[in-house]
Amino acid sequence: MDVVVKLPVDRPSLKDRLRFYYEAEDPRAYRFRYAILAFDCVTLLFIVVSSFFQRNMALEVVDVAFGILILADFSARLYISRNRWRDIQHPATWADAVAILSFLIPMAGEGAAFLRVLRTLRLLQTYQILARLRADSQWFRRNEELTITLIHLVVFLFVMSGLVYETQRWINPQIGNYLDALYFTVTALTTTGFGDITLSGTAGRLLAVIIMIFGVTLFLRLVRALLQPHKVRFPCPDCGLQRHDQDAVHCKACGRMLNIPDEDVSF
Repeated sequence: MDVVVKLPVDRPSLKDRLRFYYEAEDPRAYRFRYAILAFDCVTLLFIVVSSFFQRNMALEVVDVAFGILILADFSARLYISRNRWRDIQHPATWADAVAILSFLIPMAGEGAAFLRVLRTLRLLQTYQILARLRADSQWFRRNEELTITLIHLVVFLFVMSGLVYETQRWINPQIGNYLDALYFTVTALTTTGFGDITLSGTAGRLLAVIIMIFGVTLFLRLVRALLQPHKVRFPCPDCGLQRHDQDAVHCKACGRMLNIPDEDVSF
């Protein structure tokens, strides 16, 4: 059962305020959660761009600033949690904890910096915002499956490129920056295999195998989402089937007559 969160009128506590912004069905809460999603994207962009520069004091300061903001978000989520022990055991929580440490202690060693790509897993937590996107964006309603499939592929590319970069740049002169790692990951994923960049060592070859096996699967899912006919989301009153052809009159699963409303195709 969903918990309805409202902001108390008389002197709301800090926990009440945080729960309102993180959980409430309110325009102010929606804007707050969209802002967190935007911050996650900025964080990922910083990780990529910073790989092209030599480490210096300015980058270290920005690292720590990102770490403090992520720590604030992390602490707020745990503080308002209704089942804190379960949330602590969740893999995404551990991913956030590792990312926070790698931002706050950048001087501990660049060899551990690849753990920052685990911050990408925070994007998976934003899937709770899907219901809001369906309500706010007609384009998203029409292209939901394609969008989710593309997000999965981008997350995989980012994580694998980060692992390639941080495990190879010390031993492989062909991997000089994040773009080199991304280029290799894409060529391996698509099985193009130009051969101008290869991974060194047994661990590198194993990583290439993982990229090819799992990456091709995600890539084919994206192609299928691009080519398959568009479906509309409309729950069948009898069997609950969610997606139907645009011109469907009856449910394919149970035969129930449907009354799917027309969508305005304008953007």
